[in-house]
Amino acid sequence: MVTLASSVIGRSVRTASAALLPAGTEAAVACLQGVEALFFHRLDFAEHARRRDAGAVRLDRMAALETLLTLPVDVPVPLASLEAGRRRSVRALPAGAADRDRTAVTRRAVRPVRVDLAVVRAAGWRQGLRDAGRFAPFCRRAMLLTRRPAGLEELLAEADFYGIGVFLAAAHGVELVLAPEEYRPLRHTAAAWCFAEELYQRLR
Repeated sequence: MVTLASSVIGRSVRTASAALLPAGTEAAVACLQGVEALFFHRLDFAEHARRRDAGAVRLDRMAALETLLTLPVDVPVPLASLEAGRRRSVRALPAGAADRDRTAVTRRAVRPVRVDLAVVRAAGWRQGLRDAGRFAPFCRRAMLLTRRPAGLEELLAEADFYGIGVFLAAAHGVELVLAPEEYRPLRHTAAAWCFAEELYQRLR
């Protein structure tokens, strides 16, 4: 049986997608967005160490992430320059996310992990399209099919339309038959940052 948690499958998918992945990419299986997937990711070691040294708490509330996205990193912002509502949001930031004194706030937190590719396992390609599609706002995505579908050309055309890559499991390993579309976010969002934080919590 093909399972994402199998080290053999993980290595096979990594080998098949080597040209897609930056140096230093690691792999981990986790359930996010209600779907189990094999996530290829890169930990930000500097941010990880900073959080550990600062005793930072979990950073996965949307309101806090939205507030942080309005602040520059490592640049003090005078509190007097912020409207009253924003000052309240700054005061509510979790420990370790920012430094604050009586006059200024300085954002320290950045995304602790970068997700390069999410691969979902699927017995059928329509399920694969649906499950992989859940990660469209966050990273490159692909499906791993456990058997070769009868309508492979139809699958590849539809997967290509949605930018979803296709891996096929075979006796000799895993074959990449369609490369996923590159992930090009139009802007940084709190939702995408929250996704990275959720994966980070599962990696710790």
